Amino acid sequence: MNSFAEIPDLPATSHLAQSDLPFVTFMDGLELQVLHISIESGLWVVRTRFAPGVTLPRHKHTGEVFAITFSGSWKYLEYPDVNTAGSYLYEPAGSIHTLHVPDSNTEVTEVWFAIRGANLNLNEQGEVDSVWDAAFILETYRELCKAEGLDSSGLIIT
Repeated sequence: MNSFAEIPDLPATSHLAQSDLPFVTFMDGLELQVLHISIESGLWVVRTRFAPGVTLPRHKHTGEVFAITFSGSWKYLEYPDVNTAGSYLYEPAGSIHTLHVPDSNTEVTEVWFAIRGANLNLNEQGEVDSVWDAAFILETYRELCKAEGLDSSGLIIT
């Protein structure tokens, strides 16, 4: 019988249980659990929990985004599609939109995102107001965890 232990040079995998990393309040109505960061490749993988009525800043993505919705619903104000539990979303680099969670939601909206590159948050004139990228998310998550006395050491960093 073959086992993985018999395969030479098999790279190690990283595993996280649901409770291995904390959720922290990133902004009013948005909790964030950072799972994986790669500064070199610009990847940040997060689980998010949005309260009903939350709207994120309009933003442009410099890279691709992959999303799976686990509960609740959300949409981009610029598009008609609504993401509900079980939905998968792919966004090409260059997408510009405003994430909105309907006030009518009766539950928290939970979404898993894998994001390459940065969110360029735009002001009303369409100018870059702030940048959320892998380095910013890593630093912010660690600071928020530390401030709340929570352990973020299990975060996967590649």
